[in-house]
Amino acid sequence: MKAKERMGIARQMPVETSPAKRVKNFDEIVSGYSEFTAILEAERCLQCKKPTCMNGCPIHNNIPGFIKHLREKKFEEAYWTIRETSSMPAICSRVCPHEFQCEGFCVRGKGKGQSVAIGMLERFIVDWMVENKKPMETACAIPGDKKVAIIGSGPAGMTVAYWLAHKGIPCTIFEALPVYGGMLTVGIPPFRLPRDIINAEIDALKHCGVTLHTNVVIGRDKTIADLRAEGFDAIFNGVGAHASRKLGLDDEETTAGVFHGVDYLRRVNLGEKLDLGKKVVVVGGGNVAIDVARTSLRLGSTDVFILYRRSREEMPASSAEIHHLEEEGVRIEFLAAPVKIHSENGKLTKVECVRMELGEPDDSGRRRPVVQENSNFMIEADSIVPAISQNVEHTAITGTDVELMSWGTFDTDARTLQTSLEYMFAGGDNVLGPQTVAKAVYQGKVAAESIERYINGQDLKEDREFLCDQIDW
Repeated sequence: MKAKERMGIARQMPVETSPAKRVKNFDEIVSGYSEFTAILEAERCLQCKKPTCMNGCPIHNNIPGFIKHLREKKFEEAYWTIRETSSMPAICSRVCPHEFQCEGFCVRGKGKGQSVAIGMLERFIVDWMVENKKPMETACAIPGDKKVAIIGSGPAGMTVAYWLAHKGIPCTIFEALPVYGGMLTVGIPPFRLPRDIINAEIDALKHCGVTLHTNVVIGRDKTIADLRAEGFDAIFNGVGAHASRKLGLDDEETTAGVFHGVDYLRRVNLGEKLDLGKKVVVVGGGNVAIDVARTSLRLGSTDVFILYRRSREEMPASSAEIHHLEEEGVRIEFLAAPVKIHSENGKLTKVECVRMELGEPDDSGRRRPVVQENSNFMIEADSIVPAISQNVEHTAITGTDVELMSWGTFDTDARTLQTSLEYMFAGGDNVLGPQTVAKAVYQGKVAAESIERYINGQDLKEDREFLCDQIDW
């Protein structure tokens, strides 16, 4: 097929559950491609000589390579091409913000075109392997005499365990929560990431000899010194950003009806039945805010809307999630922000807001929101849920003097992810701040290589395969 013919193929759209049906449950709403649709979409790829899509992928997957195999119906080859670089393609294909990463760099998406649906093609390959009961793991190496402790079972910690286990280095993961998966499990709703997908990744680690413990808070139940005393030669800290940032409004912490984004999602995802009431205000423009709004709909709230202090163009959430949100009936009030909580007898009744306008760009490159004078207005609400970002709690390093950056993340070597405590390495949210799964996966690969070199007495920087400074975070 010639390039002109490929350019004439429209982007293929997956089947989705109708909004009226999907808001009544937590089932996955997007169905994967059929074989016919996947191959047709794969035919849209131009197989660029200089594939910019790979530059946009934090993991540097060989995207043209796996797509070429796919359209030749070599599905197993396509899977193993992805698996050469990615430890969790089933997860990344579902939750990565592809439009800002691989697909955002696709030449077909420039101008008014539509990029190749790389995420959906990756998902098709993984789902095909599962449906056809194909082996999806390589054999793990025979365990050696060195061992590593991993704090946190999120994407960074899981990736470290995956790569080290395949090198014959036994790993033990300590998870503070009663479930595995970290923010994958307690921060993302099942309708975006089914739990059997996460459980399959955990089972693969167990089959590879990785030991996992839940309900163990490092820094409280065990200390870093305890881990060293138990014979762990190195430690990886992969604790995610589980602490919600507050709005800083009066009575925010004491008023009934005020919840916070990741706290709310964690409680719901752990099985708690939370009723936000009928009228819910969610504050924020990222995927957490959208997940909160869509979750509250599924739990019975009927009048849900989002307050976002910038315009639609500045929203950091993926366009697909915004589209699904609006399909489900959630309204977005742009250029508005809460300034005061009103209550009666300690219970939220109204949220006072102000209108904003966009000024000059700030450090993020987005135009800074500026308050419009005398623009105050009221919104009646049963609940308000700020979802304006998260911080990392550092309970795990209690009793140590590990150096942190001024904004609270670990001060690590930019190339190796080694902390100021030479035997401790870190990666994911606690280095990057709240970021994507793919970036946490890549940092897990970097840390795993560093740890292997460290425990074997090798130079951490010479002739490495993975370096963090390969990527513009």
